[in-house]
Amino acid sequence: MNAEKKLLVIDDEPAIREGVRRILESDSFQVETFASGYAALERIKQQTFDLVITDLKMPGISGMEVLKALKEIQPDLPVIFITGYSSVDSAVEVMKLGAVDYIAKPFTPEEMLSTVKLALEQRVVALENLYLRKELLDTEGFDQFVGKSQEMVKVYRRIMQVAPTDSTVLITGESGTGKELVARALHKHSARRDNSFVAVDCTSLAESLLESELFGHVKGSFTGAIQTKTGLFKVAEGGTLFLDEVSNLSHTTQAKLLRVLQEREVTPIGGTKPIPINIRLVVASNRNLRDMVAEGTFREDLFFRLNIIPMELPPLRERTGDIPLLVGHAVRTVAEELGKDIRGVTAGAMQVLQSYSFPGNVRELENIIERAVVLAEDNLITHDDLELSHKSSEAVMLDYSAVPQSVEELKETKRHLREHAVEDVEKAFVVNALQRNRGNITRASEETGMLRPNFQAMMKKLGISAREYVES
Repeated sequence: MNAEKKLLVIDDEPAIREGVRRILESDSFQVETFASGYAALERIKQQTFDLVITDLKMPGISGMEVLKALKEIQPDLPVIFITGYSSVDSAVEVMKLGAVDYIAKPFTPEEMLSTVKLALEQRVVALENLYLRKELLDTEGFDQFVGKSQEMVKVYRRIMQVAPTDSTVLITGESGTGKELVARALHKHSARRDNSFVAVDCTSLAESLLESELFGHVKGSFTGAIQTKTGLFKVAEGGTLFLDEVSNLSHTTQAKLLRVLQEREVTPIGGTKPIPINIRLVVASNRNLRDMVAEGTFREDLFFRLNIIPMELPPLRERTGDIPLLVGHAVRTVAEELGKDIRGVTAGAMQVLQSYSFPGNVRELENIIERAVVLAEDNLITHDDLELSHKSSEAVMLDYSAVPQSVEELKETKRHLREHAVEDVEKAFVVNALQRNRGNITRASEETGMLRPNFQAMMKKLGISAREYVES
């Protein structure tokens, strides 16, 4: 890994330059050295480096000036300063300007290598976060997800951390939260992405058929086995196998799955020769497997085999800030599929959607919007088009842990209710104006009769970005 890292060293003292070069090359880093900051900056314009190590005090151009120039040339390039003990205060100052660390003379090879490796590790994390932020800014979410709430950003970050590994992942969450989307994202961002992604719904087949699907069977092994069948564990060879609703597996199938995971091989039904497998396993459940273990309905040893990397998806009611994004995305998608000119939803309809509990989560929201697009007679979906069945759709419902116990608490609760209701209406008002005008703030403000600065101020207060509603 270190052989792929290119480091640049700047120091006007030949002994220091050569000593640092030897230390770094002893750990397989690629190193280029320069006696002058000017020459080093010219080289950086021609070649990409992963890290710069520079003396703080040098003739001609100082290390601080090198740092300032690098911020213009390659802002994300980490810089480590070499300094004497008498200049430590200056080193702390340049760190405030963007240096990642400093090392004081004299230093040991171990100190130099540990400082360099830490800086490189921090850069990897920073670049991953930059990539994630870019994904979030360029789209409404991440991969096939829609949502920018803190809850969903945690999910996206977890996917990017886990995807490069081969560890088994257990995805939990209520029905309709997007567990298969997570499994597909894990596969897409893994080294197995060029091989198969195979999804199996463990509730869709009877136990005997499910075992045949998973492990395969040989011809004549049971009635109806007229030919040999390759199991999905082998079909997914080199790729990812996703077992959805794994909580529905029978005890017999659980035992066989455990053996497959322990031995990394499958034996087809009726067969005698084990077949080696090379897959990454991802499983999902809308039930709590720990509770099932306590109840005796799920094997504890299998649970521990599956629960290597747990991922829990939040229900939609816990990320209501994503509802306008989800609604806008669903309206555009369905309207395009059906060839209807539906530009969004009315403020009243958005308020109802944001107060609805969505027991079926994102899947239910998509179904509601599809039905509304079909039924809508105008280019905006109204409250009547939604046809929600739950009482929670009739008003904004707030959850309080306790009933007010004094007149002061009652006043505070009423104030909070008023503020919450006003904010919901304002958010629906702004979002719908932006949806109707494809994210054009000037047209949206003119259409609503507001001054553009006032409209923008409301957007800022509510945390709404026009970018989310600009059609690509």
